[in-house]
Amino acid sequence: MTEPSAGLRIRNAARALVLDPDDRTLLVRFEFPLGTRWALPGGGLEMGESHEEALQRELAEEVGLVGAEIGPWIWTRLHIIPFLDGRFDGQRERIHLVRTAAFDPEPQLTWAQMNAEYVFGMKWWSIDEIAASSEHLVPAALARHVTDLLRDGPPIRPFDIDP
Repeated sequence: MTEPSAGLRIRNAARALVLDPDDRTLLVRFEFPLGTRWALPGGGLEMGESHEEALQRELAEEVGLVGAEIGPWIWTRLHIIPFLDGRFDGQRERIHLVRTAAFDPEPQLTWAQMNAEYVFGMKWWSIDEIAASSEHLVPAALARHVTDLLRDGPPIRPFDIDP
């Protein structure tokens, strides 16, 4: 079977399922020409960065979470979509669990820098809000995956989740 990304320019990325003590999930709002997407915080690895280093940097820059304790790698996701800058055809994400105290998300980057990366907001979501939402959430089955994780704990090995 051929790898779905064979021949494509795929960047490596790190994302986090950030949960507070009330099991709320922190999501970031992206505004793309194709529409709004609410997704897990994180982003692409820079040259020489590990996934954990990239995630520390991205969480600080994007939502203002500094010094987060990066938990286990729980999920992977291959997202095939041409990047607007034309450099990549998609990204392969490693998603880590990050447990943290509740905080008011405030990026270290300016909002002009955030907007240049298509980020226009962020908020905490309860599992009920995620399950009932008509918004385009990424991954699409986020409610099911978070519910399973809260019930069963982190998986022994990371597994692929839907795009």
